[in-house]
Amino acid sequence: MRAIMIGLGSVALHEFKAVLLVFAAILIYSSAAVLVNLGKEDDDGEEEEDMSENKIVQLSKNLFDASEKFDGDRFFTIVDGMKKATPLFICLVAVEISDVVFAVDSIPAVFGVTENPLVVFTSNMFAIMGLRSLYTILSKAASDLEYLEPAVAVVLGFVGVKLVGEFFGFEIPTQVSLGVVATMLSGGVGLSLWSKEQKVLDDQA
Repeated sequence: MRAIMIGLGSVALHEFKAVLLVFAAILIYSSAAVLVNLGKEDDDGEEEEDMSENKIVQLSKNLFDASEKFDGDRFFTIVDGMKKATPLFICLVAVEISDVVFAVDSIPAVFGVTENPLVVFTSNMFAIMGLRSLYTILSKAASDLEYLEPAVAVVLGFVGVKLVGEFFGFEIPTQVSLGVVATMLSGGVGLSLWSKEQKVLDDQA
């Protein structure tokens, strides 16, 4: 799926330069949405999400007639003589839809740094493999590093602005872009660690 999206994105970029503005809009919107949601979370406090109310899960249930009960490791089961999808299958569908949703901003973000489709594809594949194999570690790290998410949001915004600049003929070298991305992410991690250490010192005082 990602290979198809990357291929279409690469062709679109070469044939229609205005696609840069579409990619930029997606990234800037994603950046703003993350920052706004962070502000709401700070006001409302942390609440555990009810996955049954998740929009992607609800969409998956709308696509398939589903049962509320598992049937071992089966994707489908028979309920009152009717074949229905089990929650296991709904989970699989939700994961695949989530992958497409995440690709909507991750692929334009890489295209904002390089237009080489091979680099875009391989970076996405390595990211997927790394996230899936190290999910537990990365999830814990993300929850501990409070400034990492806003740093990622700022990176998305920067890449979006970079794409707008490229459309109007203002080129930012790839080395500079990578430097800004690395600085923002490392800054987010460093600030998170410093903030965590300060909280520990304050608690001990």
